[in-house]
Amino acid sequence: MELSAKWPVKALCRAMSISRSGFYKWKARLSKPCPRVKKRMGDIVPFEKYHSKYPSHGYRWLNAKIRLDTGLAMSDQYAHRCCRFAGMKSKSKHYAYKASGEERRTFPNLVMASIKVDSPMQVVASDMTAFWAGGTYWELALYMDLWNNEIVGYGLSCRRGGRNAYFDGLKMVAEKKKGMDGLELILHTDQGSVYSSKSFNELLPQYRITHSMSRAGTPTDNGAMEAINGWAKVEMFVGFDVPHCQDVPSFVESYIRFFNEERPSGALGYLTPKAYRELSEAGKTVPKKPSRIRYEKKRAKIREAKEVKNENQQEVSTKR
Repeated sequence: MELSAKWPVKALCRAMSISRSGFYKWKARLSKPCPRVKKRMGDIVPFEKYHSKYPSHGYRWLNAKIRLDTGLAMSDQYAHRCCRFAGMKSKSKHYAYKASGEERRTFPNLVMASIKVDSPMQVVASDMTAFWAGGTYWELALYMDLWNNEIVGYGLSCRRGGRNAYFDGLKMVAEKKKGMDGLELILHTDQGSVYSSKSFNELLPQYRITHSMSRAGTPTDNGAMEAINGWAKVEMFVGFDVPHCQDVPSFVESYIRFFNEERPSGALGYLTPKAYRELSEAGKTVPKKPSRIRYEKKRAKIREAKEVKNENQQEVSTKR
């Protein structure tokens, strides 16, 4: 547009190998956009607002959060087009796959034994993550219910290698379990020094908790907790600017509240953990988790393959 004030449009179009009619049509579209373009420009506004507030998330999560907060419903494909048109991309870190290790015999991996998690406080996973904030080193131990991805306990310590964070989170889990008489809870962790310690494991039988452990050097055995740790750190650093926070304990408390009550989860059909729990308590149908759908499809394929194999074996035996 600026070059056309200095040189003839015909010469510029020839230099860029485009037709003059195409140039004038493009110019007309800029001055008089069609209703579809106007609508898209209007729909981009909430995405820009939420992307500036939660830059660590992609278009699916932003679309779910906008729908949850404002009631504005858009398809994921349309949300992707809006974000791509506006040049918005999530700021998140991707981790490389690590090969599996050996099973620890002291506490076997019970979660890998195809346990179907279909009720609250049935399986709780835990892990620790560390970060720097306000010029201080912090360790955060999280305890998450695998049924609805709700953080049911946490502990924070500014001492490197301290045990208080682990025990504080465990006490919160025990308090939440008190009202559930007769419940046998499985606590799944990695083989960290505190999780493997005698003092930690002596407490578990008192709370009727069975310990399950990942294989050594195999973070994928505790994949749900590892993923949440990664997302939590990205959100705290990119979206909430925790490095410049002066009151870290209050910040962590408010973030845990945000995680449980306001943050939609893709694994729950983009419901919040609290909303998922409340739907279940009200006796309403909750959406199936994508992981459960994949598991059921896989089991169906295995059953079908076994049936075909048995039929082939019967045909062979009949012919003989």
